Amino acid sequence: MTEQLFLIAQVAGRGVAIDSAQVESVVDIGHVTPTPRVARHIRGLAALRSRVVTVVDAHAALGLPPMGIAGSRAVITVIDGHHYAVLVDSLQDVAAFSAAPLPSGIALDGGWRQVGCGQVERDGEPILAIDLTALVQGPLVDGVAVN
Repeated sequence: MTEQLFLIAQVAGRGVAIDSAQVESVVDIGHVTPTPRVARHIRGLAALRSRVVTVVDAHAALGLPPMGIAGSRAVITVIDGHHYAVLVDSLQDVAAFSAAPLPSGIALDGGWRQVGCGQVERDGEPILAIDLTALVQGPLVDGVAVN
């Protein structure tokens, strides 16, 4: 297996690995302007380096209660030409890992099932690899977005 770079972060108290190919940058998000009539996992809009980004609450995107913080650390990703700032609990490291598929006996619950796309091993411990595109999409029920 070839190694690739992953960003290691904490989301909802769980260590996750994000393929660096999905990461444009890592930033601190300041003021977020709430946006009416958007899905529950969209926190709002924020100005970032002369552009507007859609701010996604990773907890709410997983179908969990929204983050209790005003927002801070975020992973910037570009999906279909649009910039998103995905709020995370914390950022830990960038390192090279060999990604592997999820073992067949692993049962992920809730939104983790939707976003989990594999695993990496760090210091003998498995870390769930997640897909930011699936996370930005938000919670799904029977394949339909929940608002």
